[in-house]
Amino acid sequence: MTAKGSFGTNSNSFLRNTAECVNLSRRLQEIFNGSSWIGNKQSNKLEASLEGWEAVLLMAGFGLFAAGLAQVFNILRRYFYQSHDNLDTAFDAGGKVSVGLTATTIVSQWTWAATLLQSSAVASKYGISGPFWYASGATVQILLFAMLSVQLKIRAPGAKTFLQLIKARFGTKAHLTFCGYAFLTNMIVTAMLMLGGIAVMTTLVRGFSVEYGMLVVVTVIGTYTWIGGLGATFYVSYFNTALIFIIMLIFAFAVYNLDNSVGGLLGSTEKVYELLNCAVGPEGNENRSYLTMLSQNGLIFGIINIVGNFGTVFVDQSYWQSSVAAKPKDGVWGFLAGGLVWFAVPFTFATTMGLAYVALSSANGKPLLEPNQVDQGLVPPVVASLIMGRFGEFLILLMILMAVTSTGSAEVIAVTSLLVYDVYQFYLKPFRTTTDVNSCILCGKQRGRWANPRDMCICESMTFCKPCKEDDRSRNNSKRPVKPKFKCRTHGEFREYYEILGGLKNWCMLLSSLAIIPLTAALNITGISLGWLYLFMGVLIGSAVIPISLCVFSERLTGAAMMSGAIGGSVVGLTTWMSIASQYDGGLSSISFLENTGKEQSMLWGNVVSILSGGIITIVVSIIQNFRMDSSRKSEIWESTRDIDNPLFPWTELYARELNVTGANKLGNRPTLEEVEKTFRSAKWIANIGALVLTLVLIIIWPAGMVAANVQNHSSFRNWVRISQAWAFLAALFIIIIPVYNEMMTFKEQRRLNATVGDSIVEPRKVREVSGNLATPEGTNLNKRGSQLTLKDMENTEKIIITIPDEEKNVIPKVQPFLVEDSEEDTLNRTLK
Repeated sequence: MTAKGSFGTNSNSFLRNTAECVNLSRRLQEIFNGSSWIGNKQSNKLEASLEGWEAVLLMAGFGLFAAGLAQVFNILRRYFYQSHDNLDTAFDAGGKVSVGLTATTIVSQWTWAATLLQSSAVASKYGISGPFWYASGATVQILLFAMLSVQLKIRAPGAKTFLQLIKARFGTKAHLTFCGYAFLTNMIVTAMLMLGGIAVMTTLVRGFSVEYGMLVVVTVIGTYTWIGGLGATFYVSYFNTALIFIIMLIFAFAVYNLDNSVGGLLGSTEKVYELLNCAVGPEGNENRSYLTMLSQNGLIFGIINIVGNFGTVFVDQSYWQSSVAAKPKDGVWGFLAGGLVWFAVPFTFATTMGLAYVALSSANGKPLLEPNQVDQGLVPPVVASLIMGRFGEFLILLMILMAVTSTGSAEVIAVTSLLVYDVYQFYLKPFRTTTDVNSCILCGKQRGRWANPRDMCICESMTFCKPCKEDDRSRNNSKRPVKPKFKCRTHGEFREYYEILGGLKNWCMLLSSLAIIPLTAALNITGISLGWLYLFMGVLIGSAVIPISLCVFSERLTGAAMMSGAIGGSVVGLTTWMSIASQYDGGLSSISFLENTGKEQSMLWGNVVSILSGGIITIVVSIIQNFRMDSSRKSEIWESTRDIDNPLFPWTELYARELNVTGANKLGNRPTLEEVEKTFRSAKWIANIGALVLTLVLIIIWPAGMVAANVQNHSSFRNWVRISQAWAFLAALFIIIIPVYNEMMTFKEQRRLNATVGDSIVEPRKVREVSGNLATPEGTNLNKRGSQLTLKDMENTEKIIITIPDEEKNVIPKVQPFLVEDSEEDTLNRTLK
């Protein structure tokens, strides 16, 4: 790819008319008036230089690699966790994802094509304020989401989607309303991914049409997502994120540390600073300099960025899925670490590529790209081409492919989970139509707090169900294409229903992947740019942010308040947006619509009014409807959300160790809300304090400190660049090392637990009963009146008398395989996996 214009023009309108800058202009002319590979390489238009077969080979190789990682994930789940493919695992990866992988996935999901392309574009427009406001303005949402994450795990630990929470609290109308907002958010995010990715691919690759690019990208996304589900995205995200950081550091080194970069124009902070300092910056910047945080338009962009990105995090199911996939404390640390690591991506990348673009444009005498090409996100490709040639173009293509496929996969899984859990299960084919969430979905009887002791549910999970194990053995041994039916009277019908949902999941993933093609084609036809769509998203979906946040925090919130706040906020925001745009020349005519609605003031007030009006309406209506509220009603609200569960694998089993749960396999038996809050109180405090303090630092304290610096001198600029590079380097170390370490420790611990199920011999004191099918690893030793038992001895055993002293009673439940319950006869019933 080659850039417009040629270096060393005689008239340089980009440089200031000062003695220092005039001398710089003369030196540039002396350097490039002679023969120069840069000057000879330039032409009057952008030209693709990578071959189509190279791009296809790259994408095919990545697709196969990702599919292989998906298979590795499935194998590891079976080997270490003895878990088989089921619907929930496809969407929560087993619910035990480590801090490192959670952080990695957050970074990968939040690193859109727009992150790399649009951040560099705003740097080229506003100078150093652009990268900072892009990074800080889109980091705070991830940090603050940690607060919602821990609240979800405390108040609805069995939920797989945030919409299930809304359904349990407010019923069908509110649920359907926010289903619409959730699907709309997924569409906008996917559209931005594809618009940015396809724009770069068609620019860098010869003969690479938009249609061809869409098919190739969708094929890659669909393949590995279908094979491995959410778990595959965690593993693939690790490699994608690691590659993005490595490539980003390569570009940073080339621009600021590589001698004779771009024929000697770049290669040190001093050379870049000299070009930036002499460049005439945009109006609204202090002294019209690119080297200042005092930028009016940069600040406006920062506000739009902060407001707009709340919607694409809080209303996007993919981030709630990352919360569901980790335990509370791991999820909190994952989101906080992920936010800080992600900050380095736009901050360092745009400080490198965006400022390099300004410097090279100054040396060129005119912009290397047209304004519409900047809005399409073509700043990084043109800079990469100039500093590294075809190798640089290849690296940019690889970065964009990593960004598009990782986030695209997460969006496909998010849409699929909504279709399965919130559309099919609730409205199309529910397993059992119940009017009460406290009713057992298996037997229909009451359970828990409202149950009549004479006719209450006594169902248990399938974890220790002997008929279910016999069903599994029979189906695994069957060689027929049609497997035998489930015979378990308690779980059999529901397991068949879940198999149907599993098949539906695959079809939904396929349809969700294919739906990307017409969506991208439609946006491409309309001519909507990446920059316009990025600024517009908050106007449309920002009003849903505060209602959704209050749904996990406030007991006073009502369904009518949620709906009126979200819909009313969108209407007011859109009205404000178009009203301001109509005041510009051309108004809202078809010719001027995208230009006028895309102006800073239109987008600023549209975004701000949308999110604020949505919150105000929601709060006012809630206060009016629930002005007085008794404490019993408040507690019952959260009991309804805690009823959200999968009867085959209830959430009490997942948290049995942390909560010291007794009889966790019984569906009607679970710890109180107060007990859960007490257990996870530290995670809640970490989330609240960490998120609020870091948010205050990033959007108030740091930029306020930079205001005093006014326009940066060379020393300040050098320190600014060093901070960005150091942040990126430390983030890269974290994101490459910590996930691997976490996974190794997790596998080691799980293997130990698998091999040591109750292997300690204790002094006899009282007789206890152990009930259940004891399926333990070969060679496991248990104490049965002094004798040693193996799996073969216990295979068909339902009851064994063992001896356990009183002091061990509170110790053994902390070992994962034990679920403990005290019966009325003061007999300890222990069920062993």
